[in-house]
Amino acid sequence: MEELLRYFQRELPEINGFLDKEADQLNGLVRDVAKHIIGSGGKRIRPLLTLLFARSLGYDKDDHHAIACSLELLHSATLLHDDYLDDAELRRGRPAAHLVFGRTETILAGDALLALANEMAARYGNAKLSWLLAKGTMETAVGEIEEIAFSKDPSLDRQTYMEIIIGKTARLIECACRCGAVLAGATPEQEDAAGEYGLNLGIAFQLVDDALDYASPTSETGKPEGGDLKEGKVTLPLILLMEEGDEAGCETLLEALKEKSLTDEQCQDLLAQVREGRYSEKTREEAAAYVEKAKACLDGFEPGEELSVLKQAADFVLTRTK
Repeated sequence: MEELLRYFQRELPEINGFLDKEADQLNGLVRDVAKHIIGSGGKRIRPLLTLLFARSLGYDKDDHHAIACSLELLHSATLLHDDYLDDAELRRGRPAAHLVFGRTETILAGDALLALANEMAARYGNAKLSWLLAKGTMETAVGEIEEIAFSKDPSLDRQTYMEIIIGKTARLIECACRCGAVLAGATPEQEDAAGEYGLNLGIAFQLVDDALDYASPTSETGKPEGGDLKEGKVTLPLILLMEEGDEAGCETLLEALKEKSLTDEQCQDLLAQVREGRYSEKTREEAAAYVEKAKACLDGFEPGEELSVLKQAADFVLTRTK
């Protein structure tokens, strides 16, 4: 992982500097909200993936930051809107933006970041890049909508769960990889391979994220322990628990999740059951299979630093503790 760490440390200052510069140009009503979410940390995996695929395919210009960072701004916009909709209290260990700046300002800031992301993609005069970002935005929105609909009528439906995590997380990571390939003038086959890598990596990323909600303390994740439970979300660790439970108990739990009526005591009991059954670990095992699929997509790329880092980035997803 040392090569991955060195690469990230080398590229992150310019990525963060570019994001900060773009946010500074926003209207004062929303500027501080945008800088709050952008400055709260984050792995910057999306812009880095765009950069890695562009360079792995021979792109040597230094104008990559606008398209790479547009993906991060789009992601940041979804976080602002998500936290508002979920009435979340924390994001990356800091108070959620709507609690600091107000709900109106937070929604407007999310809208401004979405608009800025699309403007940044359009700077290249490349219709395919603009189309990819628009498609990624739509697919992410659909994933979020499906998640809300699922929480209103939760069930033990793995297929729906997978469709949700593909939409709300994996498609945007796929988009980042495809954008890097298109920026470099990739063939359709190369673009599809980059996209498949991103799709599988994104699925693994969200599976690990869902596992962490039951396995890691707030001090590491920056989010409340068992937050998905309290928000009525059915994720894979809970699905695995319910699949091994009795039907009556599952129906009672699903109804409580639907009504968001779980008490703190019930939440703690469910957290304990998930841990005792090692369902977080089993979720990580499923993530590992997608990581292997992601790495297999790189077989046709030329060996080099970027290819090594892409493989290490896939492995890194499985080691996450936050």
